[in-house]
Amino acid sequence: MKEKSCGAIVFNDNSVLIIEQFQGFFSFPKGHVEGNETEEETAIREVKEETNIDIEIISKKKYKINYKINGNIKKEVVFFIAKATSFKLKNQENEIISCEWIDKDKVLDKLTYNNIKKVYKNVLKQLDRK
Repeated sequence: MKEKSCGAIVFNDNSVLIIEQFQGFFSFPKGHVEGNETEEETAIREVKEETNIDIEIISKKKYKINYKINGNIKKEVVFFIAKATSFKLKNQENEIISCEWIDKDKVLDKLTYNNIKKVYKNVLKQLDRK
């Protein structure tokens, strides 16, 4: 079985939006593709649903991670780089514990899993090239 989710690494000046999920780990907002949504549409919708933030995707480049859930579900997650266009945070209470802006230099210390840390490092390299 396969699952696909999309999300965004959202910047607001020198801060980055992170979420704490109910399982107690920290990551970036993301969620399942619904219907005929594009990956970008899914990312924009999921960030809004989970955090109340509106975003604009600023790069077409996709950052992907793959892992297994319960040993039999193959999960692919696609992240985009985005900037916030609204800023009033409100976490979706039935999905996540909290959402917050973190200084971009402290995000790596907060993220839980190595695969998402690697994605974030690659995003920072990409942004440094611009």
